[in-house]
Amino acid sequence: MFGELNPDQSENNTIGVSVIIPIYNTGKFLSEAIESVLQQSFRNFEILLIDDGSNDNSASICRGYVDSDQRITYYHQNNSGVSAARNAGLSRARGKYVYFLDSDDSLEGNFLKTSFDAAEKQNSDILIVGPYHCKRRAGLAALPTCAQFLKREFLEKHPDIRFPEKIQPCEDGLFSHQLLALTSAVGTNPEGIYFYRQHESQNHRMINGNTGSVISQIPAWIAILRNFYREYDLLDTHALHLILFLEHEPFGLRYLAMNLTDQQKSQLHQMIKSYVAELMPYISEDQKKNISRPFLHFVSIEDSSGFQVYYDDYVKKEKMKKKLYFFLIKCIPLKALRTNMRKTMREKFER
Repeated sequence: MFGELNPDQSENNTIGVSVIIPIYNTGKFLSEAIESVLQQSFRNFEILLIDDGSNDNSASICRGYVDSDQRITYYHQNNSGVSAARNAGLSRARGKYVYFLDSDDSLEGNFLKTSFDAAEKQNSDILIVGPYHCKRRAGLAALPTCAQFLKREFLEKHPDIRFPEKIQPCEDGLFSHQLLALTSAVGTNPEGIYFYRQHESQNHRMINGNTGSVISQIPAWIAILRNFYREYDLLDTHALHLILFLEHEPFGLRYLAMNLTDQQKSQLHQMIKSYVAELMPYISEDQKKNISRPFLHFVSIEDSSGFQVYYDDYVKKEKMKKKLYFFLIKCIPLKALRTNMRKTMREKFER
């Protein structure tokens, strides 16, 4: 049940950015997150504090800020998960742009200004924020929530695309992947600096300790993707975008990065392999060049038992190749050419 403090401001007021902060038992860090927004050089914002059933002191902290600043609104809901909290905030947002800030993180002082200005200048539906993510603009298949600065009008054109509830992790990846497929108006703001806090009670740490739960959710991820691509009839034009998502999320972030059992690896391998087999008829030989060799090998083998040996050897060879490239660059006599070559090689190996 939602309750709110501070009635809506006048509809005649134009708000630049709605900053949505989902909250669950983060009282220890919450003030720092809110203060990082209040201290922004860009002043035309609203803050929506969405309390997802916290049982610590988060609610009292929120009420204190509501009393001190009319741009802040507080909502409370029964514990329903971070996706439900973000969606609840989005349904109440009134800004031209929307940004989701986790309640244990914070923003650099010019974050909203540089993002707003970049989105306006580039007429972006989606603005990719942060130097790390902007470097990976080409072939980007998904974004974490912290890298998404979104035009609200674009989101309202697609009310069916929201954070999938009861799914975590990958709720932000699924959300952003679908949005990226629906627009070419994608801009970048490498100047936006987001301060990510690491602590023991973070969701991703708890997720990494419960790999079975993650594997059991992946059929739901695939069902969401199948339905989306069918409803929007995008396979003919965006099959590569979808395969790059499968390479990044269930393969890269789950199969390679998580401590899975052999049984879980086999199960995940078959799920990914089966879905990619459906998509390959839509992929040209030229497009295959955008898919990594390890992933192409992964989806072509019968079982996953020998993949780790192949992958370890691949990583070893890539490291040796990188060392050789940079050694050869040192031998180039012209400084400007050396600098450009180093930049090109760093981008190549960071992809």
